[in-house]
Amino acid sequence: MNLDPDQRKKLLLVVASVGVAILLGDRVVLSPLLKSWQARQAQIAELQKRISKGEQLIARLKPVESRWKEMASNALPKATSVAEGRILDALDRWSRSASVNVTSVKPQWKQLDDDYSTFDCHVDATGNLASLTRFLYEVERDPLAIRVEAVELAARDNNASSLSLGLHVSGLLLNLRESR
Repeated sequence: MNLDPDQRKKLLLVVASVGVAILLGDRVVLSPLLKSWQARQAQIAELQKRISKGEQLIARLKPVESRWKEMASNALPKATSVAEGRILDALDRWSRSASVNVTSVKPQWKQLDDDYSTFDCHVDATGNLASLTRFLYEVERDPLAIRVEAVELAARDNNASSLSLGLHVSGLLLNLRESR
């Protein structure tokens, strides 16, 4: 195929123009479209995850609500003196049930958030292994909103027949607003 110089110039000009057009089309149209498509795919995947999580939350609504109602009903009363009395009565009940000698109780209120406070109590008690185990069992099974934060167990003699227990418990007082 022999082309004269004018035709060759025109052909080269057309090929170069087509190449530039393809390059510009790639840079201006195709690449942004691909990036947009990939971003939308990522967004769709994220939304599908959120939908799945929402469906799981909806499926768990009744158990969570019933657990919340149980926790709210077992929380400490809003009157701090009544709440303190309830925890101290419970400590007395637990120690009598387990035949444990409570040697000291150090209570302290903590306001951690506007929605709740805790009544922290450090209890020192003595007894044998069976009685201290029973005491811990009584604390854990009580429906009162109490959480065991820390337990320290130490032998008071060489035979470990007498043990001392350091127990840190927290009672929950909810400051729920009426609008909830």
